[in-house]
Amino acid sequence: MSLQFCPHCRTPLTVAPIHGRDRETCPACGHTAFHKPAPVVLGIIEHAGRLVLIRRKLEPLAGYWAPPGGYVELGESLEEAVVREAREESGLEVVVDGFVGAYSQTGVRAVILAYRAHSIAGEPVAGDDAGEICLIAPGQLPVQRPPVDAPPLDRWFFDVIEDVTAPWKWGRQPGLRTMTAR
Repeated sequence: MSLQFCPHCRTPLTVAPIHGRDRETCPACGHTAFHKPAPVVLGIIEHAGRLVLIRRKLEPLAGYWAPPGGYVELGESLEEAVVREAREESGLEVVVDGFVGAYSQTGVRAVILAYRAHSIAGEPVAGDDAGEICLIAPGQLPVQRPPVDAPPLDRWFFDVIEDVTAPWKWGRQPGLRTMTAR
């Protein structure tokens, strides 16, 4: 998405080479528009030995199963965003266990940061922008069709979901906390 007018002086922007790239710039005041991706978190949450997935109500990938997640808000850390998104979308209170990975794609205005987490309180309930919620046993991930004719954002997000949930596809989740009788 490009800008048409300078946000400072409302002059129509032009495209010019700046710092080795074509960028929108204002010929009147010199403002340059730098388009930056927004951070998004995903919580790969374990609850009672199962993976928490929500059915997304909103784009991208409305109707698909995905880990809870969303945009990081100003004033919160990445980990705090995982905790907030888990509460809003799944009803669970979670503790972040570790970083899974960072995902970026040319032309997409988001960077996805995935974290492992486990629940410490609450009962799973679909909330916020989750249409449904489910708990998936290791080796029982739902099969989802790739969004072949979808926009690039949907295809990329689908690939990220496939990657972050892959350990659950084949059996026991690496790092899965197990309870033993004493």
